[in-house]
Amino acid sequence: MKAILKNSRISPKKANLIAKMVRGKTANYALDFLKVVPKKAAKILTKILRSAVANAENNFQKNSSDLKIEKVLVLKGRTLKRGVPASRGRVAPIKKRASNIFIELTAEENSKNSKVSNKNSAGESSKSEKEVAEKPDSKKPAAKKKDSKKKS
Repeated sequence: MKAILKNSRISPKKANLIAKMVRGKTANYALDFLKVVPKKAAKILTKILRSAVANAENNFQKNSSDLKIEKVLVLKGRTLKRGVPASRGRVAPIKKRASNIFIELTAEENSKNSKVSNKNSAGESSKSEKEVAEKPDSKKPAAKKKDSKKKS
């Protein structure tokens, strides 16, 4: 469940500021959040996120309320090199940067019971309260023995 936008005319640095805000969030929350952010990158990310959600619904029959943003990668795209005239016949360079943006979604599970059973099946054993209470705390640092012989 992916969507890709290549060579979008926004600098990767600016797009990554907004991408950091939506990483790990649910798709519906991210769409609502991006509506109110007054940045160009928010509008671009909204379009890509809508495309990824549509891909998930159409191709994988997933519900949009179950989707979570797993990855948002903002990478450097091509750079258009332009110039502006400067004094003494010189040219000052202008770099018009572009970004390649990748969004990947996953379907999150709603039941908390399945997460608990996964931990126990992974080999983690739960200790009883008695075992924890009987174990003494050994976090205190050991006292160093002073050497009676002094080096000269």
